[in-house]
Amino acid sequence: MAKNKKKKKKKKQNKILFGILGFFGWLFGTVVVVLAGFFALLYFIHLGPSPRFRDLFVASAKESSVGGILVDIYLTPEQVDEIMANNSTRGFDEITDTSLVRIVAENEDKNAGDPSSVERLENPEDPDGDGITVYDVHGPTYRGKMMVVFDPSRVKVGTIDHYGISSPGLTLVDMVAKYDAVGGINGGKYDDEAGIGTGGMPEGIVFSEGVLRMGDPGSTYEVYGFNNDNVLVVGRMSAGYAQSIGIRDAVSFGPALIVNGKSATMAGSGSGLNPRTAIGQRADGAVLLLVIEGRQTTSLGASMADLVKVMEDFGAVNAANLDGGMSSSMVYNDEEIVKSCTMRARKMPTAFIVERRD
Repeated sequence: MAKNKKKKKKKKQNKILFGILGFFGWLFGTVVVVLAGFFALLYFIHLGPSPRFRDLFVASAKESSVGGILVDIYLTPEQVDEIMANNSTRGFDEITDTSLVRIVAENEDKNAGDPSSVERLENPEDPDGDGITVYDVHGPTYRGKMMVVFDPSRVKVGTIDHYGISSPGLTLVDMVAKYDAVGGINGGKYDDEAGIGTGGMPEGIVFSEGVLRMGDPGSTYEVYGFNNDNVLVVGRMSAGYAQSIGIRDAVSFGPALIVNGKSATMAGSGSGLNPRTAIGQRADGAVLLLVIEGRQTTSLGASMADLVKVMEDFGAVNAANLDGGMSSSMVYNDEEIVKSCTMRARKMPTAFIVERRD
């Protein structure tokens, strides 16, 4: 009887062992099949019958922090360079002509002979009178938001207090809260090796409220920001020259999308499809803050050509691309109305924030 019990116990143990081995065998087989399918899909994308689809995938992946490695599996560096060159945005040699922007004051003297008769101009674009209107934007591969700020003096560069590779950045929600602002979008370029940086080290130039926070006066940068006359200046210049023309709030990224009413020219799509952030200004001074969702089933993302088209549609005379990808987000009235494509909000060193109106 004791022997029978031992046999039953041993059979039960063997059954459990075989069950465990069977599960891990199934799991291993599933992983192999999934990986084989994934690499087969990559092979089809890179070497399949559609060069246009291949180029779009390569350009999109190369613009991300970690996705670029996928295009190196089947393509040589020379092939990748050729694809990127065939889908790029041509640069500008000129910078903003500030005389093309005439800022329409929100308070204007309607009777020059009576300085006391100052009335707020009615703005049909701003029915609630808070000076901001948010529009939905969409295209074949993307959706997003355009925030129009009618008074450009309200748009500033918010920034963290201390820069450093190991310094923590702030999420956009926290950056907007730090300045007690009503809204904002992510800002300029920053160090983010493999997408796991701390968000505390900007790259390029940073002007915040008239102070040069990052950049060498003798070095040249892409400069996108506002001067003391509240005109958006877009162009390549030294930090010293930017100071001399009164730049008050600016960051670096690129490329420029529209300069002095002329749109950038594109090779191919100008880029891949990704989450995007851009800033622009109309001839009447209104600021255009654009954020496009991406890397989602409902919104793959936008190309540079898409950004130009949206900015043209909203009347931009100057516009530039800002940091995008996982950083792209927009906050308005304490709500993140365009969220990062990642599971958690990104930390960053700079943002364009919109001050509250008294």
